[in-house]
Amino acid sequence: MTHGDHTFQHGDYTMRFSSFPGPTSRTFVLIHGIGMGRIVFDEVAEVLTLQGGVLVPDLPGFGDSPEPGTMATIQDNAELIERFIGSQATGHVTLVGHSMGTQIVAEVARQFPESIDSLVLIAPTINRHERSATKQAARMVQDLYGESPKVLAEGVVEYVKTSPLWFANKLRLMLDHRLEDVCPQVRTPTLVMRGETDRVCPRDWVREVADALPDSEYEEIPGRGHEAVIKSPEPVASMVLDFVARRTATPGANQ
Repeated sequence: MTHGDHTFQHGDYTMRFSSFPGPTSRTFVLIHGIGMGRIVFDEVAEVLTLQGGVLVPDLPGFGDSPEPGTMATIQDNAELIERFIGSQATGHVTLVGHSMGTQIVAEVARQFPESIDSLVLIAPTINRHERSATKQAARMVQDLYGESPKVLAEGVVEYVKTSPLWFANKLRLMLDHRLEDVCPQVRTPTLVMRGETDRVCPRDWVREVADALPDSEYEEIPGRGHEAVIKSPEPVASMVLDFVARRTATPGANQ
């Protein structure tokens, strides 16, 4: 499927983004993790178009989006994504975040609950029991060991687009942000997911995230690690579609 390549501008921030056409009654907005970019969601986006249009931005300083003059906090990124949704999305909105992206989308749900009706957290960070840069780096290396060539190749391509200083500063802001404090304030129906073999986001931590959310479901992605959305679009895409269909069809669901 052909997708469009566009630019979104807000204040000092410029984001390149891809749009995948689909039914206008719903929009899926997909937010990548640290060091990654919109390309990691290409195959997932194709499947999600069965139920809606899909928008996938490169966050500022990652992928094809330039670094702004000042560093944006997780909360700043949440405000930027909320403005992006207001400008580009149609119909109901499902907001999906992977890794660092989960911190941003959870903040959107907390600060701007009216802008979305469903939320998906894939491999939520940062594990509060291992809140250090060295520990997180070690876990990432462990998780990548034995990964497929596709995962490693796409990871390398995206990481080389990010300056080391920008990456380091973003990691510091990730470590400063506490997802466990945000989750109890999120009322949006949420699907929390982790790869079955994810070493960055161990099961106990991700279940803790799910339990902290007032309205959540927890699922594991069989045979996947932290980079679950890169290896193949399935089963992640279908799990997201099933959740949205189920929850938005429930009487009293947030719509």
